[in-house]
Amino acid sequence: MSDLRTAGAADAPLLPRLPPWIRTRPPRGSYDRVRSVLSDQALGTVCREARCPNLSECWSRGEATIMLLGTECTRRCAFCAVTTRFPHGRVDPTEPARVAEAVAAWGLRYVVLTQVCRDDLDDGGAGHLAATVRSIRERSPGTLIELLIGDLGGRPGPLGTVLDARPEVLAHNLETVRRLSPYVRDRRAGYDTSIELLAEARRRGGPRLVTKSSLMLGLGETDDELIEAFRDLRAAGVDLLTLGQYLRPSPRHADIARFVPPETFEQLGSRAEALGFAGVAAGPLVRSSYRAEELYHRALAGRGG
Repeated sequence: MSDLRTAGAADAPLLPRLPPWIRTRPPRGSYDRVRSVLSDQALGTVCREARCPNLSECWSRGEATIMLLGTECTRRCAFCAVTTRFPHGRVDPTEPARVAEAVAAWGLRYVVLTQVCRDDLDDGGAGHLAATVRSIRERSPGTLIELLIGDLGGRPGPLGTVLDARPEVLAHNLETVRRLSPYVRDRRAGYDTSIELLAEARRRGGPRLVTKSSLMLGLGETDDELIEAFRDLRAAGVDLLTLGQYLRPSPRHADIARFVPPETFEQLGSRAEALGFAGVAAGPLVRSSYRAEELYHRALAGRGG
């Protein structure tokens, strides 16, 4: 298979027309308040940086996924719109406090924190992530925290640092099936690395920890390959799964092989649930943090908690 990334915009095909079932919602409700707090605290969000199609819906519900360690990633994945740059170890020490202030200003019951990959840091940024979780605990002790991490270089030490901060949910995205992983993800990432990180989190996190992962559809995977990925995630003890349509950010990114219709997402979601996931969200516009609090409570209900 050739590299899915295009050589340049001049040679790249135009972005495909979206099918009728992919429609975003206009801003309403709490949208302006969320935007204002993010601006006041100078915080980045994956909502903006990754051009999430649910930005208006989630911000209107008073929800946002805050991106830690800046908005520049050291990796270049073929699906991702986040800017690639090497920050040379720069970290803003005020970020944990500013995030905690934003969470308190929103009065959130549940917050999702994610990160850019930081291969320039010895611990992949784990210490900074843990400090942010602890800052939120001090400022808003009742807030539930979901932490969506990169692979932290596949090292157990940084993972332990993150788990010691005791987030309620530890998420890490597998992104795609085994065959496509070397073409869709940065060469420093790996399918087996991700599965092992999730399995190690399950082993070390204990019964209180909920683990979660996500897959994009429409990159050329087959249903059989998806079922294989579901089984690998369940074997790693993953509790929650989200499935969404890959949407190409620009002509420089990986091509869309197909638009998966809603009924196929529903069928795949049912097959995943039959394999034992406590909660599955599946649909064209579903993303890894979509309706995160609802999924978390489904996991607790499945444990009788």
